[in-house]
Amino acid sequence: MTNQDMNHLNGFGWNEGWDRAAREAALAVQRDKRLVPARIVAQFSKQYRIVTPDGEMTAAVTGKYEYEAASKSDFPAVGDWVMVEPLQGEPRAVIHQLLPRKSAFSRREAGSVPDEQVIAANIDTVFIVNALNKDFNIRKIERYLIAVWESGAQPVVLSTKADLCDSPESHAALVEAAAPGVPVHAVSSLLDQGKEQLQSYLNPGTTVAVTGSSGAGKSTLLNWLSGQDIQRVQGVREEDARGRHTTTHRELFVLPGGAIMVDTPGMRELQLWESEDGWEAAFADISSLAAQCRFHDCRHEKEDGCAVQEALQAGTLDAERYANYRKIERELVHQARKEQASTRRQKKQGKKPGGKHAARSRNAHAGSYFELMDE
Repeated sequence: MTNQDMNHLNGFGWNEGWDRAAREAALAVQRDKRLVPARIVAQFSKQYRIVTPDGEMTAAVTGKYEYEAASKSDFPAVGDWVMVEPLQGEPRAVIHQLLPRKSAFSRREAGSVPDEQVIAANIDTVFIVNALNKDFNIRKIERYLIAVWESGAQPVVLSTKADLCDSPESHAALVEAAAPGVPVHAVSSLLDQGKEQLQSYLNPGTTVAVTGSSGAGKSTLLNWLSGQDIQRVQGVREEDARGRHTTTHRELFVLPGGAIMVDTPGMRELQLWESEDGWEAAFADISSLAAQCRFHDCRHEKEDGCAVQEALQAGTLDAERYANYRKIERELVHQARKEQASTRRQKKQGKKPGGKHAARSRNAHAGSYFELMDE
């Protein structure tokens, strides 16, 4: 396709890297198909809204695509780039192929069978939104940090509704202690405070996802940054600061400055998916301490020369942070065991285990602390 044909996609993050990936993908599909690249703008169950070189269309995957998909994470998600075949004379297209993702922000889908739910793909930065009201929760922020580090995107913590807090600076200090090296910003859309701090993340062509609990102010943040009411918002219950799900689906928006933002529904609980690397990155300070222990197989309980216990006793390591570290460690070990059991069942039933992303599972080959937990 010509550069003129691709002009419409440039505003949605299209670049030379995606152009190369699209050309390679087109060679692998039947040559009699007229395939063009498109980005997933919104997702509604198995139906999608996409943007193509010719504008917006609705789309669905082909029957072959659906048959060959081994898990839900193989299906397109908001932010994905795909190769589609526009249907002649109709504002619809069929999706033939998913281009390789450069990042994927995921969680474990609810249910008894372990499966990955991709919340947004090809994200550069994730704004972790936590309101400075009764719902402020450091331990929750740590969970989101794990998922973002695992995704391949860069985390940024936004403390919203700073107008409701008497001491936003002290809250910011708490977050910074729980998120070493991660940018932390206190903002208030009501007071129009802190917008300039976010501009460095909102460069043209970059994609930013917004995630957090219901009522944290994600849609309000989007409206504030865009300068217009593009997402409906609702208030929160005063007695517990809990919000209602205003956003009901994931959707991508282009901001006036050229950045692309993905708004997501609020999550009551974030269940982690294959997050050993993200867990270690989010708790890098504890991993660094563990490396200083006298014994390499130290359980950080009563062993002599345990650097972790020494830091706890000295007060340089927060006890609640360490407790959350161990809690999530046990959770990931439990999940890895469930995934292994599920894979064995699928093999016995003659089904394809995992999916295209199963090869990148790290918990199934748990190392370091995960091995200790299995002993």
